[in-house]
Amino acid sequence: MMTTMAEKRKQNIIEAVKNYGKRLFYFIRGRVNTDEDAEDILQDVWYRFTNVMNSEPIEETGAWLYRVARNRIIDKYRRPQPGSLEEIFTGDEETEFNFREILLAETPETEHLRNLFWEQLFSALDELPVEQKEVFVWNELEDIPFAEIAERTGEKINTLISRKRYAVLHLRKRLEKLYKEIIEQ
Repeated sequence: MMTTMAEKRKQNIIEAVKNYGKRLFYFIRGRVNTDEDAEDILQDVWYRFTNVMNSEPIEETGAWLYRVARNRIIDKYRRPQPGSLEEIFTGDEETEFNFREILLAETPETEHLRNLFWEQLFSALDELPVEQKEVFVWNELEDIPFAEIAERTGEKINTLISRKRYAVLHLRKRLEKLYKEIIEQ
């Protein structure tokens, strides 16, 4: 009986993705700035959906999916948080300071900063559990998609996303100190 319930939940998830996937993406895309933002939010909606489906039934699947998507869009604009190194180091308009530009500049003055940044990054990466470090390096530095990493490792994509998230949170905290030291000089 447990197998049939699990199979039924799995089938419900597959049907929901088939029935709502494209429409839900376009709904989200119409309310955010980029395709990447829409994909991130959609991925989070599907993640939440699978978690809820594994614990309780949803009566109105479409309404539930759109409500969660709308809430995730609101959350994104309410408290924006960077999700990648590139987003961590873009300057704000008030200070007109862009750390990323400094790292990419080809001047002798910035060579030291670049070396310091990479040293700090790899030092912070070494503090992470191996699984988090590998996912971050593969996805962020080697630009390998989560689907390919999942294929390589046999892990679920949601597990990999979670590991990268923990890595980004740790790196953000560690590299923010470096950022503040540099801009306060």
